[in-house]
Amino acid sequence: MRDTTKAPHNLLRSGAIGVALTIICVLILRFATDRLPATAAPTVLRDLGTLAAGVFIESLPFVILGALIAVAVQLWVPATMLFKLLPKNAVLRRAALSILGVVLPVCECGNVPLARGLLRKGLSPAETLTFVLAAPILNPVTIITTYQAFGFGDGILIARIMGGFLIANLIGWVFSHHSNQQLILEPDFAVSCASHDHAHEHSSDAAKLPWKSQWQRASASFTSELLLLMPALALGSLLAGAIQTGIPTDFLATLGAHPIYSVLALTVLAFTVSICSTVDAFFMLAFASIFLPGGIVAFLIFGAMIDIKMLLLLRTTFTTRTLAAVTALALLGALAIGFGVNLFV
Repeated sequence: MRDTTKAPHNLLRSGAIGVALTIICVLILRFATDRLPATAAPTVLRDLGTLAAGVFIESLPFVILGALIAVAVQLWVPATMLFKLLPKNAVLRRAALSILGVVLPVCECGNVPLARGLLRKGLSPAETLTFVLAAPILNPVTIITTYQAFGFGDGILIARIMGGFLIANLIGWVFSHHSNQQLILEPDFAVSCASHDHAHEHSSDAAKLPWKSQWQRASASFTSELLLLMPALALGSLLAGAIQTGIPTDFLATLGAHPIYSVLALTVLAFTVSICSTVDAFFMLAFASIFLPGGIVAFLIFGAMIDIKMLLLLRTTFTTRTLAAVTALALLGALAIGFGVNLFV
């Protein structure tokens, strides 16, 4: 008979090897393209390697942190306690989930594995979408870095916080009216959630298991999440780097003084550069003298919610149709807020 007790160890070993190889490949790409003689590789290729590796390395710690928190929530936070703390009213419940990022300060990359853990705990897809979209903005690290970059000048900080909260809750409200919440989820993940719920009903609470068994379950869950998310992160980083090298910065600068074009240009930039929400304010500080405040606000809101890398990560959990609708709603919301700031500030 096959010894199934070795399965978690085999999964952990293979997962660790896969993750390590991915990181090594990205680092080789980064240093090889950066150190090659100028005549050995085109400038575009060198820039692509540098930018893609930069996005990957910047995001990786948060993906790992998010996966760790997700495993802890899944295995050691009783579902009864989680739901007892949340309001019963649907609107207030989503509002409370919006500010969950205050106590779980991970950026948008880390929020994806955490959201998957919350879904397995029993949150609805609409509630989880609200959390995923709001948490990167309503995050103490993000708020502090935005304040350090812009202070309260031009209402950028306040517009980002309020705008992120409103858009996330609007999207959550829209999807809460979906006739079948399970159709929001990617089919394989929906099945895994159902299997997880079934297994949870017929198993002991993780906290009551021997420490060795707890460690095996935690390591297997953590490795499984990384094996799924790492390829999406690597591909998203590569695409973000490729698009960044294809958009001339000078072209964007010419649009900065226009109240409409500046907002449109920076939402496109936010989608392509895929910068972590905890540092994007400092990136935008370099454009503060070129672009109007509304464009900066739109960048800081939309980019924290949706970008190329984020969409590929979210695709592991939600359907393409769902993500298309979420992207459209988030874009419209960010544009409306950006236009409003340019109009009234």
